[in-house]
Amino acid sequence: MGIEIGIEWLTLIMFGSLLALLMAGLPLAFVTGGLACVFLFVLGDARALNIVPSRIFPLMTNYQLSAIPLFIFMAAMLERAGIINDMFDVIYKVLGGVKGGLASATIIASTILAAMVGVIGAAVVTMGIIALPAMLKRNYDPKIAMGSIMAGGTLGILIPPSILAIIYAVVAEQSVGELFIGAVIPGLLLSGMYIFYVSVRCFLNPALGPAIPVEERVSNPEKLRLVGKMAAPITLVVVVLGIIFSGVATPVEAAGIGTFGAFIVAAIHRKLDWPTIREACTTTLKASAMVIWIMFGATIFVGLYVLEGGQQFVQEALAATGLGPWGILILMQVLLVVLGMFLDWVGILLLCVPIFVPIIKALGAQAFGLESPEDLVLWFGVLYLVNMQMSFLSPPFGYALFYLRGVAPDHIPMTDIFKSALPFLALQVVGLLLCMFFPQIITWLPRLIYG
Repeated sequence: MGIEIGIEWLTLIMFGSLLALLMAGLPLAFVTGGLACVFLFVLGDARALNIVPSRIFPLMTNYQLSAIPLFIFMAAMLERAGIINDMFDVIYKVLGGVKGGLASATIIASTILAAMVGVIGAAVVTMGIIALPAMLKRNYDPKIAMGSIMAGGTLGILIPPSILAIIYAVVAEQSVGELFIGAVIPGLLLSGMYIFYVSVRCFLNPALGPAIPVEERVSNPEKLRLVGKMAAPITLVVVVLGIIFSGVATPVEAAGIGTFGAFIVAAIHRKLDWPTIREACTTTLKASAMVIWIMFGATIFVGLYVLEGGQQFVQEALAATGLGPWGILILMQVLLVVLGMFLDWVGILLLCVPIFVPIIKALGAQAFGLESPEDLVLWFGVLYLVNMQMSFLSPPFGYALFYLRGVAPDHIPMTDIFKSALPFLALQVVGLLLCMFFPQIITWLPRLIYG
C-alpha cells in the first residue's frame, strides 16, 4: 500500500503543487491530470490508477457535452462569415447619434453576440478589433471604450448558449435547458446595468463619449434596411434559443440545428467556401480539445481528492468556521472570485463544483428561503456563472484584460486596461449580490416555463 498522509496535509500538498505548477506557466489540463496520476501512485498501489479510466469514461460518453463542439463551430462559422462586423456596423449606425451611443452599441452587440457565441475570447477580441478603433477615432475616453468591450464580452459566459453552463450542468447533474433559462434575466440585467452606467457617465460628461457628427448619421429608411441585413443571423439565434426554451429539442439537438443554420447564414452572406469551413473546423477542434482535456485532468484530480476524504474535510472545515448558511455561501463566492484571478474557468468549475454543490444541497433550500431543492441547485448554478464572469475582468490575471491587450493600440498602458475594468467589475459585484439576495431574478423564468 502507498504512503499514508493526513487529509489536511494532502489538501495543502495537492493544491499547493497545483498552484506552483500553474504559476510556472504549465497548461492546466496536463498539470491537473499529471499531478493526479502522481498522487494516485504515491498514495495507493497499481490498482488505484483504475480511477483514471473510470472518471474519464463517463465524460467521453456524455451526450450533453457534444453540444460544445457544435456551438463553437456555429460561432466560428458566423465569425468567419463577417456577420459580427456587419452587426456592429448596424447597431453602431442606429445608435451613433446618442451620447455614449457607441459604447452602448458595443454592449448591445456583445449581448447579441453572446447569444450566438458561447466562447468568451472570441467576443472580446472581435469587438476589440472592430469597436475599439471606431470609438477611439471618435474621441471616446479609452477607459469607457475598453471597459464596455470587456464587460460586454464577458456576457458570453452567462447568456445562453453558454459553454460553461453546459459543462456546469454535466458536472452538477442538472438540466442544461433550465440553467440556460435561469441565466437569461441575470444576463440581461447585467447588460442593462452596463448600458445604464455608460449612458449616465456620457450624459453627465459628453466629452467621455461624444455622439457621432450629424453628417455620419443615417436616415430612418436606411436604418430599417440595415436592420433587415441582420435578419438571418438574428433569426438563427431566436430559433436555436426558442427550440431550447420551448423544450421542443434538447440543447444538443438545438446546437446541431444552429450549426446547420450557420452554413445557411454564411451562404446568404456569400461567404460559404472551403477556406471558411476549414478555418471554422480548426478553431472548433482547438477549442473543444482544450476544454475536454481540462475536464479529463481536473476530474481525475478532484476524484482522487474526494476519494481520500476531501469532501468531508471541506464540509467540516466550513462547519467549523461557525458561519451560517449565508456565511458559507458568501465564503464560497469569495473563494471563486479569488480562484478566478489565477485559474481557468473550466478548471475552477471542475475543482470546486463537485465539492461545493453537495455542501449547498446539504444546507437545504429552507436555509436560503427557497421553495424546493431544484430551485436551490439552479440558483447556485446561475450564481456560479455570474461569478465566473467576474473572474474574466478581475486583475491581475483576468482573461478579458489580456485578450484586449492583444488587440488594443500599443500606446495604451496595461494599467489603463486594468482601471477600465474596475467600474464594470463593481457592477458585476452588485449584480451578483442582487441575484443572491433576490433569488427570484434567477428562478422566476424557469418556473414560469417549466411550471
